[in-house]
Amino acid sequence: MPAPLAALTAALLDAARTAGADTADALAVSGASVSIDIRAGALEQAERSEATEVGLRVLIGGRQACVSASDVSPATFARLAERAVAMAREAPEDPYAGLADAAQLAGGWDLAAFELADPGPEPSAATLEHEARTAEAAAMAQPGITQVEASAGYSRRDLHLATSHGFSGGYGRTSRSISATAFTGQGTALERDWAGEGRVWAADMPDTAGIGSLAATRALQRAGATRPVTGTFPVLFDERIAASLIGHLLQAVNGASVARGSSWLRDALGTRVLPETLSVIEDPHRPRISGSRPFDGEGLPTAKRMIVQDGILTGWTLDLATGRQLGMPSTGNASRSTSSPPSPSTSNIDLTPGTASRDDLIRDMGTGLLVTSMIGSTINPTTGDYSRGASGFWVQNGVVSHPVNECTIAGNLRDMLLRIIPANDARPHLSTRVPSILIEGMTLAGT
Repeated sequence: MPAPLAALTAALLDAARTAGADTADALAVSGASVSIDIRAGALEQAERSEATEVGLRVLIGGRQACVSASDVSPATFARLAERAVAMAREAPEDPYAGLADAAQLAGGWDLAAFELADPGPEPSAATLEHEARTAEAAAMAQPGITQVEASAGYSRRDLHLATSHGFSGGYGRTSRSISATAFTGQGTALERDWAGEGRVWAADMPDTAGIGSLAATRALQRAGATRPVTGTFPVLFDERIAASLIGHLLQAVNGASVARGSSWLRDALGTRVLPETLSVIEDPHRPRISGSRPFDGEGLPTAKRMIVQDGILTGWTLDLATGRQLGMPSTGNASRSTSSPPSPSTSNIDLTPGTASRDDLIRDMGTGLLVTSMIGSTINPTTGDYSRGASGFWVQNGVVSHPVNECTIAGNLRDMLLRIIPANDARPHLSTRVPSILIEGMTLAGT
């Protein structure tokens, strides 16, 4: 059995010092997962995996290198550290690379308050198969459904991060998930849709049969889809996909994109990017939420922060390196794997909800498109030009009329985001809570 993760990171740092590194950090990750897939009434796949991986980043002056391994023996650690130091000596100088100052490091967090790991036992494969079959049966019970694919899964992941100047911390997280995809029709008239749920704690999971029933209902609603007309119309992005719009904004304010000059918001700091009633808030401390964490990938404390406040872009998402490059402090947003250096990323995100329901927005939009799924994308990261394949439902005079598919919606993200009207239907358990979003004046290409 591998040594505890904290002991593995300590051993890696000792090996790095012996090999000649000036400074170093080490990450050890262990995980186990079980997944069950049911297709057409038969068990298609039952899979279990377990792994422990370690990663080491060494720095010599302004030069750095990262190495990783799944063998955690002492002999491997020595070879790993020697290889990393040799690579760092040949690497180009990076004036922004380096560990945090000791005063910046996190300390004294209350891990229990995060509730990131369900203390209950790992579910058996038989339990997961029963859940998947329950979802499948509920979907197949609806007339018109021809086939169902259902899955259930569990995973646990533990990590420990340590640095050569004293930081040491770790945590574990669990997840449970159930999903179902239902099919209706045949040949070119085949349509499908899905439903799925995931939680950190098993006790928070919703009714399994309800997931299958919802997948079937959604698929049956898609039957007989046609292409919509071409023109300029309001488009309502369903809550299931609306988070992608805010995701494009988050990508544009990522410090790595800004530092490269490749962001369509690179000159927008301190200016309006959303309507004045809306804010985008990051909160990495929400309990029982998959994106929460007490410290980031460089050992800095995480904290709630405003990314957009009352429509105004207030800051970039930064790790130490991009912060140094842009002349700003890190926002505690470093993320990393065992095989790569830190890079900035966000955790839990909230968009200010509106006061209207999704049905209210459908009523008020008049004639246009309700988008429930998207296929592919062409997003220009420098200009913000937006074009995506879409399907959903045509809305005529404020009433959902019929399903549509094979269309493209287009616009420019900078203009689109300034016109968004949010509903109030964001699901509270999601890491990214974004409600359905209505945008007027989108270009729609159909027939």
